[in-house]
Parts: sequence; C-alpha cells; structure tokens
Amino acid sequence: MAQPLPTRHPQRPRPVPPAIRLFALALGLREPDAAEFRRLGECLLVADAPADRLVDWMHTVGMSRSRPMFEQALREGVDSVGELRPGDAPLRAFFAEVETVPDWVDRDRLRSAARVMRSGGADGLYIARDVALLGGYMFAGFNQTLLRTGALEKGSNKRFAETSQWAIDVISDGGLEPGGVGYRSTVRVRLIHAMVRRHIASMDDWDASAWGVPINQTDMAATLVGALVAPTVGGVGMGIVNRPNEYEAVAHLTRYVGWLIGVQDEFLPTSFRDAIRVLLHTSCALSTPDATTRQLAMPMVEDPLSWHYRTLPGLRRWLARSQHLGITGAFLGPRAMRVLGLPVLTVPWYPLIRTPVNAVRSAAALLPGGRGRAAERGRREQASFMRTMTGVGG
Repeated sequence: MAQPLPTRHPQRPRPVPPAIRLFALALGLREPDAAEFRRLGECLLVADAPADRLVDWMHTVGMSRSRPMFEQALREGVDSVGELRPGDAPLRAFFAEVETVPDWVDRDRLRSAARVMRSGGADGLYIARDVALLGGYMFAGFNQTLLRTGALEKGSNKRFAETSQWAIDVISDGGLEPGGVGYRSTVRVRLIHAMVRRHIASMDDWDASAWGVPINQTDMAATLVGALVAPTVGGVGMGIVNRPNEYEAVAHLTRYVGWLIGVQDEFLPTSFRDAIRVLLHTSCALSTPDATTRQLAMPMVEDPLSWHYRTLPGLRRWLARSQHLGITGAFLGPRAMRVLGLPVLTVPWYPLIRTPVNAVRSAAALLPGGRGRAAERGRREQASFMRTMTGVGG
C-alpha cells in the first residue's frame, strides 16, 4: 500500500510565475504528468540519509569532539583526521562519498559556468533576491521550516546575504576544487541542513503528515535550481545572454553542487533544458502560498531602506526600494505580487534601463578575452552589492 502523501502536496499542478512558464514552453517542456507529480509528493518524505547519519553520530560523541573532526576532514580530507575509532564510521562514510568525485564531473565546464555566473554581476544577485527568493516564499510548506529556524528574527536581509555568500563562494575561481571555498561552503550547508532537519523534526508542533520531512528532497531540488539556475534564466529578461554551451555549463555546475549538497540523482539536471524541467516541476508542486507567504515577503520590501550607502543614503535607499520592487513585479507578475502582499502597480524602470546595457556587455563577452573581463567586472559588482547590503568590507 502506497504511503500517504503529506497534505501540503496539492491535488494537481499549481500555477507558476509567467517567466518560468514561458521559458519552459520555449523549450517544449510540459507540467509533470501524474506519476512525476506523485513522485514530487513522495520526495517530501525523503531526507539525506548520509548527512543525517553523520549528524546523529556528532550528537552521540559530542560536538566538542566531532565538529573539529568534521572541519579537519572538510579542509584536508578525511584521511588527515587523527586515528578514528570504530564508532566514527559515519564520518568516514560521509566523506568517502563526498570526496569521490563522480566520473561525469568536467572541471573545464565548472570553470566556464563560474565565469558566466560571475559575469551576471550585481544584476544576477538582484534576480536571485527579487525573483527567486521572494518568489520562493510562495512555497508555504518550505516556509514552515524557515519560520522554525528563526527566519523572522534573523531578518530577510541577513538570510539573503548568507545565501549570496554561499553562491559567491561556489562560483569563485577554483571554488569547487577539492577543499575550495565553494566546496567547503556547500558541504557545510549540507551539514547545517541535517542539523536543522533533526532539530525541527523533534519539535512538538512539527506535523510530518502535513509537511513531510524538514528540508526534504523536493524542497532541496527547488532551492538548488532556484538559487543557481533561476538567476541565469532571469538574466535573459534583463539582456544577459550567453552562448548555448555556457548555459549547459551552468546546468553542469548545478548538477555537481546539488550532488555535493545531498540532492538525489533524479533531481540533478543533466542539461540546461533538464534544469528548467526541474524548476518547472518543483514549482508546480510547491507553489502553495498561505499566510506565511506574506509574513516572510512583506518585510523584505523594506530591507533596502537600511542598506549602507556612503553618499546620499536617504535618496539611494528610496531608489533601491523602488528598483527592487520593479524587478519583482516585472518577473513575477501581478498575481504573484498580490499573493506576496506587495504593491501590484510597480514601474520596472530598472530592467528597462539595464537591458540595453547588459545586451552590449553580452556581445562584448563574445570577443577574445571578453568573458574573463566580464567575469572580473561582475565579481567586483557582486562584492560591492554585498558591502551595500551588510555594511561589511568597507
């Protein structure tokens, strides 16, 4: 007898943002069929067994001993850790898996993808914030986990800054090499996910029959493509256009990062078209807004009013608020804006003025040495935006 699906799983595919639907149609993709849709519901009950076993072990032996061992293995490999006891098998098993790079990983494509994603500059981060993150708040089932991790107390600005720093680490030069900053950040996020999953699942008010497993496979797959693929897709709408093989490289990087972070093979994209399929299918299954949607989305609109500008801070904060609302409205559409509790009538002035600039830059990136120059410029823009959001870095 089939296991009952969590009640958060809808009876039929839900509407998705217009930008995702249009892109999917252009690639000949359709909504998930009945079997695929049910599988998305089933995976709400599937976690990440290797990471969960690791965290169970860490709690058993104590964090004072296990966490330094984890960090040592993360930096220099599990063989660098001192003599392991028989009871330490979960640590060795976890890193034996993570350190065994899949045969399909192509380092040249990873480097190409990182350059392309750095080339998106600040506009890439804007789309990640104003479209992917805000749009993700319509995934009410995932919001239940966020709220229990203190998302409201932490604040959306800090949450996005942390997510952005992870993404910047991933796409940094050499970031996904063994022991690289992106590799370490990704595996560390996987550990944190398992810790959060263990903590929240033990809460008295966590209803597994309604919400499934905290940070489950379906939610992780949606978050993966939302963080790494959606900004590249959205960039097309602001004039950031890349070569076909560069989009394939982005999908390849997403696949490897997903593998590192504990996403199962069935949700790891094998091509750019397949990445859009995962984005479409998970959105169809998870886009079920409720009261938590507005609870998380509305404060985010005001975040620019506390950003750090050296000159004319009052005016620039006001402009930034208008700028980011306009991006959200342009990409998510009026229906989503109403659901999020955001102003429906926004002026997309920033996308309008940036599209021709980015189109010229996209053409320049095709020239000899152009991609490298675009990646370096984009890296500086991303670092500048991080300083503006956090006030850290001078």
